[in-house]
Amino acid sequence: MHETGQGSMLYDGFLLLGFALAFVLVFRRLGLGATLGYLFAGAIVGPHILGLVGDPEQKLGIAELGIILLLFVVGLELNPGRLWRMRKEIFGLGLLQVTLCGLAITAVIALFTDFPITAAVVLGLPLALSSTAQVLPMLQSGGRLRTPFGERAFAVLLFQDLSIIPLITIIAAMSLNPADAVGLSGWMLALNTVMAIVGLILAGRFLLRPLFGLIGKLGEREMFVVAALFTVVASAALMEALGLSTALGAFVAGVMLADSPYRHELEVDVEPFRSILLGLFFLAVGMMLDLSAIAEQPLFVASMALALITVKSGVIFLIGIAFRMDWRAALVLGLMLSQGGEFGFVLFSQAQSALLISPDAASLFGAIVTLSMATTPLLIIATRRLRIQANSPQGERDGPETDGASALVVGYGRFGQTVGQMLIAGKVPVTLIDRDIKMIDIASNFGAKVYYGDGTRLDLLRQAGAGSAKLILFCIDGDQLGPELIEAIHEAFPEASIYVRAYDRRGVIRLKGAPVNYVVREVKESATQMARMALESLGVDIEQINQAEDAYRASDSERMKMQLETGDIRAARDRVITQSSRQT
Repeated sequence: MHETGQGSMLYDGFLLLGFALAFVLVFRRLGLGATLGYLFAGAIVGPHILGLVGDPEQKLGIAELGIILLLFVVGLELNPGRLWRMRKEIFGLGLLQVTLCGLAITAVIALFTDFPITAAVVLGLPLALSSTAQVLPMLQSGGRLRTPFGERAFAVLLFQDLSIIPLITIIAAMSLNPADAVGLSGWMLALNTVMAIVGLILAGRFLLRPLFGLIGKLGEREMFVVAALFTVVASAALMEALGLSTALGAFVAGVMLADSPYRHELEVDVEPFRSILLGLFFLAVGMMLDLSAIAEQPLFVASMALALITVKSGVIFLIGIAFRMDWRAALVLGLMLSQGGEFGFVLFSQAQSALLISPDAASLFGAIVTLSMATTPLLIIATRRLRIQANSPQGERDGPETDGASALVVGYGRFGQTVGQMLIAGKVPVTLIDRDIKMIDIASNFGAKVYYGDGTRLDLLRQAGAGSAKLILFCIDGDQLGPELIEAIHEAFPEASIYVRAYDRRGVIRLKGAPVNYVVREVKESATQMARMALESLGVDIEQINQAEDAYRASDSERMKMQLETGDIRAARDRVITQSSRQT
């Protein structure tokens, strides 16, 4: 018998999705962003206001898959070479941010509260971490993740994720709980981390790539979704089994597949799950907002949240200036990373288990983290003008050409190869897409980077960069493109000019009225060239050859025009040049 009523999965899901839909639509309409909508929806539906849905901790545990998927997608966008180029930002800017912010917040707690120094440390250091789940989507939606500004923000977030291991080690070393004495030492955690990362790198190269290649050859797109989710969950489960950061494991798995031909397909397959689970994560965070703790000490919660935002913004601003950032960019970076993060809940729980803080303190500072997260969208809106000015001088795309290509070539067979090579020879950055695994493998032997995927899908085109591309060139075989699909592509990417390879005259007629900049009949030009060479071999005068070509082109153009007007392939049959027509 199915469970019904309050507490059932379907009932909770119905309420959570319903409240999320209503609040996110309202907050989006008001220009306040989706994150704030999710947080408010969770707070309203949760146990502290209406009490319609309970057990936020369990839902938070499930929703943390959204963070794992987010880090996997980010890893797909950062190949190892690019990550290596960011090492100074990761271990320079990131290290300074975590260290200085953690010490500054610890000092504020120690000086202005009654907490002992040990409690101030285990509360202050976690507050140095920001919300990856909140900041990265803001960078992605604004198209700034691949800019120098976005890379610096991501470098800080990545180091914060890495710093979870030493922070857990610090809490374990300070623990007053006798049960923690048998836990892993700090150097063992570090060794496990290195071994796990090496294992994931080897698995990505020798297991995952062949697996996705096999799935691509079988043509089972649904299995790509299964394999992608398996990759993320398996990498996260390995890290969890070792007591390490699950998000870090997913990120490493993504980096290992960033240079593979399956990158865009994987991004498309994972994206819907990521979006839904991140929404659930913020709903759960909103549900965990302890309003009774705020009601008991509203001035303390508000003042500590304000202190957290002010201290982190100020410290990050000064670090940004030291790294020669424009002052506007440094200020925006500080505001964007000023909130507490989701890993604060985890570390507060660790500190509580270690008997370093009381459950009331963990609940109180959890409310402070949630409140600081709720202010971030408002701060970003308030500083929008500064943010635009800050990004303008640094907004140019950086990294591989495939990350900001001006042209997308869909289909890399005999036709697409010529188109792609000519564009590259003309210094145009190109992203190449094909779904023929054998062709991709052959192209890689000649040094060409071709991504696997169905280029007729809007979501894959969007992931491949069609939103910023100037050209989309369909060089695929047969008549796979209809006017409805071309219309949808044009509406989705209005800035891109669309070029289509048509199999024959019927293909051209099928695309009548579609928003195509140019349709190329597959063999027309090569056949014309062959006829010219044949005439030259017979000794025909070059002027006569030119006249013959002009006559054919004029006749063919007029015939094509009439066929398009009537939609009838038999129209203008008298325009076909035949032996009898030349004799009359």
